[in-house]
This record gives sequence, C-alpha cells and structure tokens, in this order.
Amino acid sequence: MRAFQRLFLVVAVCILNASIWAQPAAQPAPAATIKPYDNLVVEGVPAIPASIVDEVNRYTEYRTATFRSWHPTRREMLIGTRFADVPQIHRVTMPGGARNQLTFYPDRVGGGFYEPKRGTYFVFSKDKGGNEQFQFYRDDTSTGEVTLLSDGKSRNTDWLFSTEGDRAVYGSTRRTGDDVDLWIISPKDPKSDRMLLQLQGGGWGAKDWSEDDKQIALLEEISANESYVWLVDVAAGKKELFTPKDGKEKIYYADARFSKDGKGLFVITDKDAEFQRLAYVDLATKQYRYLTSHIKWDVSAFDLSRDGKSIAFVTNENGIGKLHLLDVASGKERPVPKLPAGNIGIVSWHDNNSDLAFDMDSAQSPNDLYSLNVNTGKVDRWTTSETGGVVTGDLQEPELVKWKSFDGMEISGFLYKPPAKFTGKRPVMINIHGGPEGQSTPGFVGRNNYYLKELGVAILFPNVRGSTGYGKTFLAMDNGLNREKSYQDIGTLIDWIKTRPDLDGERILIIGGSYGGFMSLEVATNYSDKICCTVDIVGISNLATFLQNTSGYRRDLRRVEYGDERDPKTREFMERIAPLNNAQKITKPLFVVQGFNDPRVPRTEAMQIVQKARANGTPVWFLMANDEGHGFAKKKNNDFLFYATVMFMREFLLKQ
Repeated sequence: MRAFQRLFLVVAVCILNASIWAQPAAQPAPAATIKPYDNLVVEGVPAIPASIVDEVNRYTEYRTATFRSWHPTRREMLIGTRFADVPQIHRVTMPGGARNQLTFYPDRVGGGFYEPKRGTYFVFSKDKGGNEQFQFYRDDTSTGEVTLLSDGKSRNTDWLFSTEGDRAVYGSTRRTGDDVDLWIISPKDPKSDRMLLQLQGGGWGAKDWSEDDKQIALLEEISANESYVWLVDVAAGKKELFTPKDGKEKIYYADARFSKDGKGLFVITDKDAEFQRLAYVDLATKQYRYLTSHIKWDVSAFDLSRDGKSIAFVTNENGIGKLHLLDVASGKERPVPKLPAGNIGIVSWHDNNSDLAFDMDSAQSPNDLYSLNVNTGKVDRWTTSETGGVVTGDLQEPELVKWKSFDGMEISGFLYKPPAKFTGKRPVMINIHGGPEGQSTPGFVGRNNYYLKELGVAILFPNVRGSTGYGKTFLAMDNGLNREKSYQDIGTLIDWIKTRPDLDGERILIIGGSYGGFMSLEVATNYSDKICCTVDIVGISNLATFLQNTSGYRRDLRRVEYGDERDPKTREFMERIAPLNNAQKITKPLFVVQGFNDPRVPRTEAMQIVQKARANGTPVWFLMANDEGHGFAKKKNNDFLFYATVMFMREFLLKQ
C-alpha cells in the first residue's frame, strides 16, 4: 500500500511538472502608452510609448518672455510668459526680479497695456480656444477686478491709449464681421464705447495719437507691398489720406508716429527705395527726409522717446536684428554699447527717456527682456527664461547658407548642425516659414534642439522668394501666378543638400506651418521622389478653397498675395497647382496637424487633403485639437504633437 502511494505521488509530481512546463512562457507586460487628451482627434498615429515623455521632457520645459508695457511712473514692466499651459501676463518690478503672475485663464492672454499716466490699471486681450475673436479687458491692479471692455463677440485688435490716457481706440469687426472699424472708449467707463470711424476692409490699424490727442495716425494695409497712412480728426470723426495713391509705384508703410511738436510723422517706408527706411514727413509740406539711407537693410521696428529727442530702431540685417540710436535734432546716430550676443526684435522707451527695453534671443538662449540705460550704457537683464535643464552653451549659431535656384536667383537660409558626436552624413529637416511674407531668422529653436542634440538631425530654415527682409522686389516675386517659383526654390535646395558632404540628401523631411504647410504639401506633390516624409501644420491644401472659406476680415489681403480666385484664369492656375488636386503624387508618409477653431486656414483644408492622400494608400497621420486655432497655443497639446512628431521622424526619416 505504501509502495502504491509512493508511486502515485511520483506520477502526480511528474504530471504536475509536465503541466507547468507545458504552460506558455509568461509574456512581458505591454509597454505603457500615452492616452491622448479628450480634446484631441488622433487618426493613424500609433500608440505613443510613455517612455518617450521621460526621454524628451526637458526639451518641452523651456519658456520665453515677451515685453508688454513699461509702468509709466515706476521702473517696472509687464511681460508675457508661460508658467502653466498658456502664456499669461506677469509683472516684474526690477531686473532679475520675480515674475508675478497677474492673469489666470485656460486660454492665452495677449496685450498688457498700462494706463499711460498713473498705471492704476492695464488692458489685456483674450480669445477662446484659438478662435481669434479677441476681447479687451481692464484689470485694476489694486483690486484685481477684471471688466470686459469690448462687445464679447466680435474680433477686437490694436488697442491704443491716447497720450493723456483717458481714451483709447481699437479696431473691431462687430458691424459686419468682416470690416474693421475704428472704435473709441474711455476704459474707466465701458458704456462710453462707440464707433469713431466706419471703414471698409480688414487691414486697418491705429498707430499713434498726436501729442494733443486731436489726431490719430491710421494705417491701411492692402498687401505686404502696399499700404497707406491716413490722419483721423478725432473730434469730427473723419479721415484724410496723408500718403497719396498715385498709382505709379506700390509703397509700403509699416509704422507711423507723430513728432512731439506735432509738425510731422516718423514712418517706416520703402518709398523711393528697395528697403524700408526710417523717414520724417512734414505734415504741412509732405516732404520726406530719410534718416537711414546709409543702411541697406529694412528698418523692422522703432520707438520715439517720450521727450521726442531720441529714436531707437532695429534693422533686419540678413535676418539678424541690430539696435541703433538716433538723435532726432541732428539726425545722427549715437553709439550703442556692446550688447550680449543675440538677435534683437522690439524696442520700447520708458517715460523716463533713459531706459530702453528690448528683447533678444540667440541659439543658446530663448527670448528674454533687457533694458539699456542710454545715458550710462548699462545693460540690465530683466528675465532669464528656463530651458528645462537643457544645456544650451554647446549649441552652435546657425550657418548662413546660399544656393542658386532654377533661374539663377540666389536664395539663402540658416542651417543648424548637430553636435560633432554625430558623424557621417546627417539627415535633414527643411522647416519652411509661414506668412508667406515671413522670414526665418537665427535664434533659439526650442523643442527642435532635441532633433539636433539627441537625434543628430540637421535643420535648415530657408527664406524662399516672397520672404521679407531682402527688399520689396524679392518680396513680390511669388505673388499671383508666380507662386510655383517659391516651391521650386525648395526643389533646388534639395539638390544643393546633396552637394554637401555633411548632409544626407537621401534622408530629407519637409515641415512647415500655415503657408509653410502649403509649401510642404507642394514639395510633397512635386518632389516626392526626393524626400522621405512631410509634416503639414495648419496648412493650405487649395488656395481657391482657402480664399473662399478664410475669415472675411483677411480675405482681400490674401487675394492680393495669392490672386483672386473669382478670376477664371487665376482660378484655373490655383486648381492646377493645388496639392489637393495632385494628391495622387503624395507617395511618402504625411503627418497633418490642425486646430479645430482655426479662423485663418479652416480645418476643411486639412481634412480634404487627408482624405485624398489616404485614398492613394499613402500612410497619413492626422492630429486635430478641438480647443486650438491657427497652431497650438496650449503646452499640453504642443507636447503631444512633439511626441508624435518624434515618432514620425524615427519611423520614416531615421529608419531609411
């Protein structure tokens, strides 16, 4: 009996062991993935591993700071920066001081204009979900109480306080939804809001009040090559054309400011020149006196000191902003002390006539704020924006590169190269700016530093014909029926890349936003055999359907650039070159990104190209944010887009 029991136990153990060994091996737990936010529409994008967040996180945590307003009586300023999801208004009371957040909203906050006499309140603007229906609000600094000043429904822009500060003017579309009329308000009394001037078209914007607050300099923009200055009689509510429309030459005016004695206007204009110069125009005689003819580059920004004795201006020299100081009485430049290396954008005088605020960025530093004491030459840094732990000191300034296009035209761009640890020919990302009258300039490239430092991808920012900064002739070279020439510039760039021993001409990704998205799609349809993949962010897929569906306040301005789709010849051209109608040529993977509320490039432009490209069997990824407009403003949405773009590059660019 005992022998039988022992045998039974041996057999049972053997059976048990056999059953254990027969079980399939334990499978590793599936890798954790990121669940898209509920506001995101994600199609075709594979599950994103959670590990990617840890890998790229520090590249998403950088900030920038932008100047908003000097306090009129204290040496402190309002700035815009992001601590949480979107930029908000902050106060900084001293150079290097704490950034004290003043606004707290789920959507981005713009503006930030101190009342110009006492600074007891400031005015800011805000839209909802990127719809660009901006509203103005008064924020009382002592109580924190916020009051709506505009109608709460229309698009309201270009807030401008009067010299005395008791009134302000701004542009509003509330009458028709398309035309931008001029409205006037006493910010302390929202009920005082009324239309000052009824206007036609969407290109109007007030630029300055005269010292006695009797006149307003009003700019009418027709296109990137044509605009006019009007003078508004505030009491009468009437306007008079100051710069004549003689029809002989299209002239562009970028800005206008009254001299302190009220006898003239300082303007930026390309009148009688290839580049935009700073000029003084006598109000009585309308005679021009040019102040910067010795500089063969555009003046991109300027500001007149409160006492009217000095002008600070910035020139755009091959994409690099340089600061200048001008003595108004003598018309001569004053020496500028040596400044930190970087690219200067805006300038703004404090009412003390000594402190000049300016912003600056570089390859090693995001955009930050500085001030220059023009009397002592002392430079103070007001903000030091964090870079998320990314060491930026080893980032190199970009290389200015040039190549000949199909017709012999010289085109230029900025090439960012990966660190020396990456050997051999490097894959290339071609990042095309929007506008189309934009310009890529050297500076801090934010999340793109991950591609450089961790993936070893070179990034090239081209300035094709039609870009600003290279003269008005170059600016107009892509207008209307010349549109094809701009993306042919990219075609020749691709060929040029193959001549570089450090770049891999067989591994090229094309990316762009807005008009850059349109250009990316054009490259995808015309040069599909020369690229690996394409990323189109809020891009146009057919100029004709875009013009039909874009917001009315900007349609006429865009028609001057692209052509009028109502003209049969122009319509035929637009339909012929449309990426939508050539989608069968898109044979390489495509990633399309869109904001649901985009008022500029409607979401239909993205959805129609996605549908057409998928019909070809082309791999298409699609990402749309329901709480965004023309681009992603919210950090959480930008982060998800970044994770997906990294995966897209790894799959279709780096595996080649």
